Amino acid sequence: MKMNDYPDMIENALKKAHPGWVPVLWEGLSALERQTPGYFKRLAQDDFLPTQGRLFAAFSQPFNAVRYVLVGEGPYPRAESASGYCFMDAAVRELWSETGLSKPVNRATSLRNFIKMLLVADGKISPDNTGSDVMKAIAHQALNAGSPFIQTLAEMQETMLGKGFLLLNASLVYRSYVPAARETKAWQPFLYTVLEALARRRDRSEKPVLILWGKMAEKLMALPFAESFDCIVSEHPYNLSFIQNRDMQALFRPLGLLYRQTGD
Repeated sequence: MKMNDYPDMIENALKKAHPGWVPVLWEGLSALERQTPGYFKRLAQDDFLPTQGRLFAAFSQPFNAVRYVLVGEGPYPRAESASGYCFMDAAVRELWSETGLSKPVNRATSLRNFIKMLLVADGKISPDNTGSDVMKAIAHQALNAGSPFIQTLAEMQETMLGKGFLLLNASLVYRSYVPAARETKAWQPFLYTVLEALARRRDRSEKPVLILWGKMAEKLMALPFAESFDCIVSEHPYNLSFIQNRDMQALFRPLGLLYRQTGD
């Protein structure tokens, strides 16, 4: 399938990607289309998430800036939430409320558990006590004037991008009637192409970190070039056990994602 044979929505969506990614993304799209012929023509005639041309939004992160590749499962199944970035719920603005985490955060289960994991990692709350009372106390600290805590999800996303995170999903598309496993299988050649391109980079002395959340993402461990990454696997954050995952705590503790960045 030639580039000009793809639906217009693909070319429009690629405009949200950093130019350095575009050749890699075209290669990935071709690999997907070879495995599943006609996929994009069918997709263009279908209802899917994310909307607003955000299919490749995660690739706004410059290719050579990537230090961490975080792979979740798929877009949020809500049009207002699916942002094109892994677990970044576009419906969430404020993180805190007078009663604890804001209602939109509590609705976004993965994000809620991720924030609680960060608080446990920082020693702000106990892994055995992450309920409403303790979260209310943390929220009061966060909302105080002069608090070091960030206030919005946009701030967290900006910090993660600034630290070199590529926030991907194992499937870039959600359709209500397509099983997640089938959609993920269709996108595997695309993900393989992206990861192989990062594995081939010669501009860094250290390996990029590949963070795999959940069973769908974990399958990427079997790739022949997985050894080019430092791989860390965990359960998906929608599981409560994620809050107590020590590997995730150790990885994210030094990054200070809940706090305003200084010296930038």
